[in-house]
Amino acid sequence: MMETSNMVMRIPWTSRAFFLHAMLVVFLVFSCFRVEICYGQDEDAVVAAPPPEQEDCDGIFLSYTFTSREKELPHTKNVSAQAWAFKSEATILNAGSTELKAWKMYIGFQHREILVAAEGAQMVDGGDLPVDVGTKGAYFAGYPMTDLKTMIDTAGDYTQIQAKIAFKGTQFGMGEKSTPMPKTISIVNDGFKCPAAKFKGKTAMSVCCKKDPKFKAKKFEKTKFMPRQNGDLSITYDVMQTYTMNYLAQVTIDNVHPLGRLDHWNLTWEWMRGEFINTMRGAYTHKKDTSACLYGQAGKFYKDLDFSQVMNCEKKPVITDLPAERKDDPKVGKLPSCCRNGTILPRLMDKSQSQSIFQLQVFKIPPDDNRTAITPPQQWKISGVLNPTYRCGPPIRVDPTQFPDPSGLQATSDAIASWQVVCNITKTPVPRCCVSFSAYYSTSVVPCSTCACGCKTSETDKCNPKAPAMLLPAEALLVPFANRTEKAKAWAKIKHYDVPKKLPCPDNCGVSLNWHIDSDYSNGWTARLTLFNWGTDQFQDWYTAVKMNKAYQDYENVYSFNGTRMEKDVNNTILFTGLKGLNYLVAIKNGTDPKKNPMIPGKQQSVISFKKKHYHNIDIKAGQGFPTRVLFNGEECALPKVFPKNNAGHLKSNALLVLCIAIMSFLFMTNRFH
Repeated sequence: MMETSNMVMRIPWTSRAFFLHAMLVVFLVFSCFRVEICYGQDEDAVVAAPPPEQEDCDGIFLSYTFTSREKELPHTKNVSAQAWAFKSEATILNAGSTELKAWKMYIGFQHREILVAAEGAQMVDGGDLPVDVGTKGAYFAGYPMTDLKTMIDTAGDYTQIQAKIAFKGTQFGMGEKSTPMPKTISIVNDGFKCPAAKFKGKTAMSVCCKKDPKFKAKKFEKTKFMPRQNGDLSITYDVMQTYTMNYLAQVTIDNVHPLGRLDHWNLTWEWMRGEFINTMRGAYTHKKDTSACLYGQAGKFYKDLDFSQVMNCEKKPVITDLPAERKDDPKVGKLPSCCRNGTILPRLMDKSQSQSIFQLQVFKIPPDDNRTAITPPQQWKISGVLNPTYRCGPPIRVDPTQFPDPSGLQATSDAIASWQVVCNITKTPVPRCCVSFSAYYSTSVVPCSTCACGCKTSETDKCNPKAPAMLLPAEALLVPFANRTEKAKAWAKIKHYDVPKKLPCPDNCGVSLNWHIDSDYSNGWTARLTLFNWGTDQFQDWYTAVKMNKAYQDYENVYSFNGTRMEKDVNNTILFTGLKGLNYLVAIKNGTDPKKNPMIPGKQQSVISFKKKHYHNIDIKAGQGFPTRVLFNGEECALPKVFPKNNAGHLKSNALLVLCIAIMSFLFMTNRFH
């Protein structure tokens, strides 16, 4: 013991000083740790003060903050081609006194941004990420937080009154010291007005959107959820039955637009909570792949389920209508408004075929293990064959749909929960049909424009996509573009037209229409409309709509089609449909001798008569007898930029007579065939 004590006493002074210093450091660290814990328990002490602009806002406060960016590979000296990875954040806060339901926000990206991630919201148009948003900006809707409550109702709980969107993406064309910011930010909900956004430094912008005093809201019955919205296409997702781990849903597609239409529709969405489709009635999925279930969370939870009998396990299933022969099938049919091979017509044509319905049994996975844990799918998209392009919004919770009671009594039953998806027609960047013009007073036909329905890059090596289409003789309209080249050259030689060294590219349209001015008299005039199908799909119950500005009021009759003035629905537009037995526009087919004769398109034709009662001085030769807008099956067609020139007096060309005789012969043979 004495030896040990002596050893302690012999510790050098320097060592004892180091020991004391270390003990002091430990004591200070421990003291600071205790103080930090004490103050950290007070949540109010760490909440950042809101910006002054937010404090003064009595409405919806929006902000956008640029966070960071770094140069991406490959590095290039060309500033406009250099890619930068960026991060930013947008915030929407309800600083008003009323709840904001189904919020939507617009961000005017302008630096060729490509969004890779947008956490906290969904793109309104249902676009898949990554997506190019740098030219027109992008619209976002809340998910999972769709509604923003008020401070009054939540005692200032920011988690209920504010939503944030965290962006990641790529942008181009900015120098190293530049700060790429959007052009503008705004809220797009009805009844709000947003001034120009104010910048704070180079990395932040904000705006306070207030209620528009001039806005007159439509009067709706008071509902617990959002009132149902108007749109060109309305899709309802109704939960009919619900159990602990699965539920039965019914999807109803209603065509509201007077000229909207879908053929062979395909519907897709994205499951957000690991759901999968067990069974379906009235529709089916294109793919039956159960691997996502077997090797995912569903396989771990449903250990005894035979996944070989499951309809679909994809996160983004593609759903389509059943064919008509399955309508009365006891297992997959027996539903009203189902099984028409994906055809949804305008109500004006046939109200009974303007709706489509199907049902699906949805299985869930934990933690959604109770009856009320139901999340509708997001990112809805719907498309058809040669139909309008629809852009769909997010599903909005609405009051439950009411249905006739299945007992047959005069009673109604409600769905357990309902969501509405509104889709609107958007103008297609590249049309899929085109129109040619011709007239009795001109020997040449003005064909469809060059690349009217787009041109592939591989094609432009052999043809000129910017050259105007060459004028044609009338009989050239009856043959595919590949067989028109020699006819166009020969016609140019006869008429002394210039022939470019690099010939113009084709129109590449699957359907084309010809509007021909047939006659012009003192008390009236006639036109001839011909439809050509150059594709392999035939069109049942086809229709075309033509907008006639001055001639609309003087429309008299159509002789081989049905014709209807659309007085209340679409201004100055006439709707033409096929007569019974002539409502098919057949597909292209081989000629009599495929080795010698060109392929023959499907055709329909009729004469249309107009009076000169309202517009006596209509100038037919100046182009006032041609339509200003043409649609086929809801798809807007490309129109020529010029009209036929008056170079043949008042006589019809022999070539036109050849065209008419050929078409009438074809129609006669088609009628005999049917």
